[in-house]
Amino acid sequence: MRTDLVSEPGDAYRPNEDFAGVGLPASGQGGCVILLDGVTPPRDGAGCLHSVPWFTAHLGGALTELTVSDRDLTLPEILARAITSTAQAHAHTCDLSHPRTPQATVVLTRWSAETVEYLVLSDSTLLLRAPDGTVTPVLDDRLARLPRSALATDTLVDATLRNKEGGFFTAAADPSAAARAVAGTVPRSGVRALAALTDGATRWTDTFREGDWTALFDLLVKDGARALVERVRELEEADREERASLRRAKTHDDASVVYVEL
Repeated sequence: MRTDLVSEPGDAYRPNEDFAGVGLPASGQGGCVILLDGVTPPRDGAGCLHSVPWFTAHLGGALTELTVSDRDLTLPEILARAITSTAQAHAHTCDLSHPRTPQATVVLTRWSAETVEYLVLSDSTLLLRAPDGTVTPVLDDRLARLPRSALATDTLVDATLRNKEGGFFTAAADPSAAARAVAGTVPRSGVRALAALTDGATRWTDTFREGDWTALFDLLVKDGARALVERVRELEEADREERASLRRAKTHDDASVVYVEL
């Protein structure tokens, strides 16, 4: 098995809010990938004393421990338990009912000799490559399917769309969100390699249209995760002036990639 992991902040003066890890049980049988993209809160706070990196570190640690150590739990059950334990760690000091309490997108995958299990919640991406080279994206596209007019302001997103039916879901303080994740299982024989990416890395495909998911996977295989992130940064710099003039989203975002050849 070969792994390649890169996680880079979008701004050198701000902490990286992503979490990325690979877990390999001591038994040597199977493994897992955990990838979180922390949601940056508004400047006026979110009812919590803790930072997004604190949240993603605690949630990512809980996910790693549960995924490696307890194979009797399904991935949605693991996510629900990890959300619960993380919430309990700060429920006594923070308002976890606030719609922008610290939260994150999730990609979680676990493999054994027989199967590959997967879970995706919100807009990070998992790519599965078959032995014949076919690349299958696993996406939770609820956020992408919302009309642009509905995403005009953070206030509107918070009030009517975030972690509510008809909107989209993230891992925050409510463990029931785990049941809304895109989850499933495929035979191990059908997966030669996989890649988990936060939306700061998938910009190569879904923002700048440099190639489809297969082309992105080919870039990872040929040049590595670092090359993908560097290429995204080059494209973001070239797009900086147009982005500023149109008042579009931030120029750079935290970008994380985990690539695994099984």
